[in-house]
Amino acid sequence: MVRRAIGAVVILSLLAIVVLWRLNHGTEVPAAAAQTPAPGVPVTAGTVAAQDVPVFLHGIGTVQAYNMVAVKSRVDGQIVKVDFKEGQDIKAGDPLFQIDPRPFQAALEQAQAAKQKDEAQLAGAQLDLERYEKLIGSGWQTRQSYDQQKAQVGQLQAAVKGDEAQINTAKLNLSYADIRSPIDGRLGARLLDKGNLVHANDNTPLVMITEIKPIFVSFTLPQDNFDDIRESQNKAPLAVYAYSGDGKKQLAEGKLTLIDNAIDQATGTIRLKARFENENERLWPGEFVSLRVVLSTRQNVATVPSQTVQDGPDGHYAYVIKPDNTVERRAVEVASIQDGIAVVTKGLAAGERVVVDGQYRLTNGARVNPAAPAAPAGTAG
Repeated sequence: MVRRAIGAVVILSLLAIVVLWRLNHGTEVPAAAAQTPAPGVPVTAGTVAAQDVPVFLHGIGTVQAYNMVAVKSRVDGQIVKVDFKEGQDIKAGDPLFQIDPRPFQAALEQAQAAKQKDEAQLAGAQLDLERYEKLIGSGWQTRQSYDQQKAQVGQLQAAVKGDEAQINTAKLNLSYADIRSPIDGRLGARLLDKGNLVHANDNTPLVMITEIKPIFVSFTLPQDNFDDIRESQNKAPLAVYAYSGDGKKQLAEGKLTLIDNAIDQATGTIRLKARFENENERLWPGEFVSLRVVLSTRQNVATVPSQTVQDGPDGHYAYVIKPDNTVERRAVEVASIQDGIAVVTKGLAAGERVVVDGQYRLTNGARVNPAAPAAPAGTAG
């Protein structure tokens, strides 16, 4: 009995020790847990930057050659020579085609011969007129004969002038047989080959010449922008940037040269034209391009990636990361969003850290675990 009593006491003592240990440790675990902060919401962080941001107007335009000439023949004849290669650059006055010059040379020589004949007759008629004038006083010639001779001299003088006109016409036609470039530019495809007959009234040109340095881009913008464009253009020619059709690649920089003198009532747009030097020939006639007209530049304004700014029932807002890695939901005013950059005029200051991505899990005061934005693909580490 004594042994059983001692055993029972030992067992009860052990159970008491276990219960006390569990009670003591059970109260310590929640306390420790209470002292450990909850893990932060993973977000991508960025910094508000201060920079100069241009104010753009966007449009779609068509590239136009500065000058375009359809080369045609001004005389009838057969092409006997072609003096160019398709697609080559040429200067004004460079030879292009040669029309058979022999008929025009023959016409010139014939006109020159007719002039010589009429000049010889005129010389004889003038001598007779002088003799008639001397003899009319003595009665050997009548007044009528003298007047007739004088009229004949006048006719021959007119004939000589007509011959001179014929000579000039023949020389002009002979020069037309030598077809030369009227402008500097680039040749297109040859539309007629050597040996073909051409006529002055043909509708089909022999070749097209386009001047692509400089070059124009014609485009339209809504009439609501007209006053801003006109006021800015009066101060200085506005800069215009041409981009590829998808708007990703800048092709050229030029200046606004034309604001049309009337607004198109059918479309409610104003027609504009910009001039580009096009030295690198990245603009080509007939090409569609995206355009940006720079109206002004905002100086030293706060900017953030566009996804930083969220839309709420009361307007735009952004989450600002505090030093203790908690966030503050702050209302902001946005002047514009372009090229993935939001221009913030109120609510953010340069140097502040903001949440760029991961806002959907946040509330005001939430703790975050910020990470830097991923480097763009292809960036060296």
